[in-house]
Amino acid sequence: MSSITNTEDKNEDKANNNTSAKVEPISSNKELNNKLKNRLRSYIKKLEETNAVTTKEESDKIEIETFKQLYKPKLEGNQETYKKIPKFYFKLPRSDEVLAQKLREETRAQFLQKKSKELLDNSELKHLWSLLEKSSGNQSPSNNNDELTIDYLQFKKIRDDAGPKYRPYFTAEVFGRLQAAEGGVGKVRGVSLFNYVMRRVWLQQTRIGLSLYDVTGQGYLTEHDLESYIAELVPSLAALDGLDSSFSSFYVCTAARKFLFFLDPLRVGRVRIRDVLSCSFLDDLLELREEDLPMELQEQNWFSAASALRVYGQYLNLDRDHNGMLSINELAGYGSGTLTRAFLQRVFQQCLTYDGEMDYKTYLDLVLALENRKQPAALAYLFRVLDINSQGYLDAFTLNYFFKAIQEQMVAHGAEPVNFDDVKDEIFDMIRPEHPARITLQDLIRSGHGHTAVSILLELHGFWAYENREALAAAGDHST
Repeated sequence: MSSITNTEDKNEDKANNNTSAKVEPISSNKELNNKLKNRLRSYIKKLEETNAVTTKEESDKIEIETFKQLYKPKLEGNQETYKKIPKFYFKLPRSDEVLAQKLREETRAQFLQKKSKELLDNSELKHLWSLLEKSSGNQSPSNNNDELTIDYLQFKKIRDDAGPKYRPYFTAEVFGRLQAAEGGVGKVRGVSLFNYVMRRVWLQQTRIGLSLYDVTGQGYLTEHDLESYIAELVPSLAALDGLDSSFSSFYVCTAARKFLFFLDPLRVGRVRIRDVLSCSFLDDLLELREEDLPMELQEQNWFSAASALRVYGQYLNLDRDHNGMLSINELAGYGSGTLTRAFLQRVFQQCLTYDGEMDYKTYLDLVLALENRKQPAALAYLFRVLDINSQGYLDAFTLNYFFKAIQEQMVAHGAEPVNFDDVKDEIFDMIRPEHPARITLQDLIRSGHGHTAVSILLELHGFWAYENREALAAAGDHST
């Protein structure tokens, strides 16, 4: 029996040898790894057998060092190391590295100066306009300049005649977008092309100007950077000529706060220069360069002296004890005086206060939120206040918590309270949230009625306006 077993074992070994001979050779990388592992294991085993390794720490150290020596990938006979990877990250200089800071500042200044020289100046813009008029010479001279049109061949000819400095503004993509905006007729109006070039030059100039205040050179502006930029811009704004010097610092604070409120949703204390350029706030601010700007437009412009004085004047009127801060009782007089106590308490819990009182910057954030309730940034601010449990949504309990304060105000004014269930159903029907019992910030924004929903919960005046919306709409129709 034993001999039979031995014979079977030999036959099995022979079969295994034959089978392994037929197997395709393994990849070189895998074979190399196996060889390295075997050598490493044998080396460690030998050390253990000779008692050369006395502790686990020493054993681990020897294993790592041995592995590093054995496993060094090679490329064309040269050892490949991480030192050959180009450096792509450079730390900002520390405050004590004066020379490095000066070098960085000088380098940035040279770069911005170079970029500034690449822009078209006034004489070059005039030259461009003359080329546009010349290219449209086949049209009647009596035509209005707004009606001058050019096709793509004329577009390329202007580019070639103008010179290399104009080339970035004369690409096929630019022509395609302009003619698509005008109905895709294969031509573009000369004034549209000229306005595009003017707008792009202005944006580049403004970006360079803002970058001068970017201390770190990372493409961001802090609140201090924004205030410095606006403070130096004020003398060039004709509509602010009569601004009192004692109010200047408050004006700068008021103007800068709007940028931060809408462009810094995470409240990290800085805004991207790219976002500043893409929003309309700079246009509103630079609109004040006009000397004869109508008062109606000034009152609608947050950056005007009239608007800034209005907001600051309200703050001073609310500050009854004249300590420069607002308590919750003082803030209760804001607007129509119908902001609920529950809402005001949540504002003071959620926002930064000093010994239980609010400073001017925190007050500005509240004003911007209440005056721009249709904007996503304002809804986000108000949603954080309403979300009493920080759960990311508003449920029936939360709505009832705030609406109880509305009912209390109604009783105080001699009105009959409204049933909460009816109001709750109207709010959910208005917002139509994805979850049948939860309203998220995204639901408020997506519905287009978020400003109405939050107004119902914040103040009696907002609820009254919603309840009487049909009567108010009819009165508006009769007045027109």
